[in-house]
Amino acid sequence: MKSNLLFDFTVDKNDNTVKVKREFSAGLDLVWDAWTKPELLDQWWAPKPYRTETISMDFREGGRWFYAMISPEGVAHYCSNNYSEINPKKFYAGLDAFCNKDGEIDNSMPRTFWTNSFESNGKTTIVNIVAQYHSLEDLEKVIQMGFKEGFTMAMENLDQYLDGQQL
Repeated sequence: MKSNLLFDFTVDKNDNTVKVKREFSAGLDLVWDAWTKPELLDQWWAPKPYRTETISMDFREGGRWFYAMISPEGVAHYCSNNYSEINPKKFYAGLDAFCNKDGEIDNSMPRTFWTNSFESNGKTTIVNIVAQYHSLEDLEKVIQMGFKEGFTMAMENLDQYLDGQQL
């Protein structure tokens, strides 16, 4: 990560959320596309050495992103994000869940309600991310699973992707 860019990561146990404020050295159009187009998400979403593979994506309210995070050994971990609200280049929200290869939700794992909002500062874009959980137990489980470390690596992957697009 570029050290001069904003990166705040806060765990709020009072409202079962993780709040991230992250600045990227790229314009709004490019950052929005990187978060909303499957061919771009596949290039950065998973923390290395994992990779993301989109199975299907319908980026619209009521639509869904169905994807797998694939380990270096080829083991796929499936996820589904159901989009509930989209305001183009402003924000989107959706409910994410671990699932099986058929898209059936794994109810033994926490679900994340994501709200991502985007604000342009000219040459940089700030993404405000709120990941909300049903309970403190769910929040603590994802933190123990390495959410902060994995998400930080994904943000660094996105930095690298964005840098490569602006050469």
